[in-house]
Amino acid sequence: MSLKIGDKAPEILGVNENGETIKMSDFAGKKVVLYFYPKDNTSGCTAEACSLRDGMNELENAGFAVIGVSKDSAKSHQGFKAKYELPFSLIADTEHVLSETFGAWGEKKLYGKTYMGMIRTTFIIDENGVITDIINKVDTKNSAQQILGR
Repeated sequence: MSLKIGDKAPEILGVNENGETIKMSDFAGKKVVLYFYPKDNTSGCTAEACSLRDGMNELENAGFAVIGVSKDSAKSHQGFKAKYELPFSLIADTEHVLSETFGAWGEKKLYGKTYMGMIRTTFIIDENGVITDIINKVDTKNSAQQILGR
């Protein structure tokens, strides 16, 4: 069962690239952009992360905090974050617990093969921890503007 608009986000989100537990209460009074992406250092995922990085001032001015989530390890996240100077936490959802909770883990197809993987999805969560919007068709190169335009 996946979360939907109107549902409350779980308190514990996961562990970030530095081994710190990330909780919704860490962002009390802020809106949260929780974005799920398939893999560090791939073209689409890098474009999305850089769009959010480049739009960070506008996002913060609009009251948003940003958190990225993929199944990559904390070590992979550390390298990805450093390489692209990302100013936000990346959760290492290696067992895809959080992505399953949010419905961002599921069946995918590539070159005629079916497999389970991360489904690129962005969740907008309000100041009270309630999901207010879900972006299923993410514009990776313009992700920050896509969020701000909602």
